Amino acid sequence: MLSLVQESVNYINSKINCKPEIVLILGSGLGDLADEVENPTIISYKDIPNFKSSNVEGHKSQLVIGKFYGKNVLIMQGRFHYYEGYSQAEITYPIRVFKEMEIDKILVTNAAGGCNKDFKPGDLMIIKDHINFSGRNPLIGPNDEKEGPRFPDMSEAYSKKGIELIKKCAEELNIVIKEGVYMFFSGPSYETPSEIKMASILGADAVGMSTVPEVIVSKYCGMEVFGISCITNMAAGITYKPLNHKEVIETTKVAKEKFSGLVRMLVTKI
Repeated sequence: MLSLVQESVNYINSKINCKPEIVLILGSGLGDLADEVENPTIISYKDIPNFKSSNVEGHKSQLVIGKFYGKNVLIMQGRFHYYEGYSQAEITYPIRVFKEMEIDKILVTNAAGGCNKDFKPGDLMIIKDHINFSGRNPLIGPNDEKEGPRFPDMSEAYSKKGIELIKKCAEELNIVIKEGVYMFFSGPSYETPSEIKMASILGADAVGMSTVPEVIVSKYCGMEVFGISCITNMAAGITYKPLNHKEVIETTKVAKEKFSGLVRMLVTKI
């Protein structure tokens, strides 16, 4: 693994002239924020040795690297998904690459379905914790202690200081923000009403098909994790209307202004 990771690192470093300080992973419909990077270096995933790519609508499958509101950032404009047929080790491979590039902070974002009835489409939610309901873990397999511990602690998967910082940024911007637990389902089918009822009983406030494997590996690698979900729809059985990906993309466009403002301020304060 380390030799593969180093090959990817060498390729990326050969294309850039700055040292990124923060990774931003932009989920479905949220990738436009990368357009604000100054003098960007854009690298297609397909050109990076050992990287996979995504064909999901709303994911451009490229790295955007450069100056973003005073900080050097590396943006994943789209991510890989477990439901695309990749293993969880494959979809989290970029995290290992970023850690080897000595980046120690990561902001993960996603589009999620709300199962907390106090939520509504267009809300932003700070991810304070997660539930891995995929039945898999990206760290299964041989472990190299040079990368991280065999049994990593997940008692603070999302930085407590980071949660408070996001709250403070939202308050300064007069954004009403929620806080909750994100539950990871494998997808690609949306959850059934009974599955959403179960998720609520287990303590989930939002559900989705990404993020958790990346966070697990980020913590394993010793990175500080910040997480924000955009609630794009109410989950099955709450509104009793058919769910579709087009609605997800449309709602993220509506929430784009406040989401973008929050991320801009957060990056300047991290």
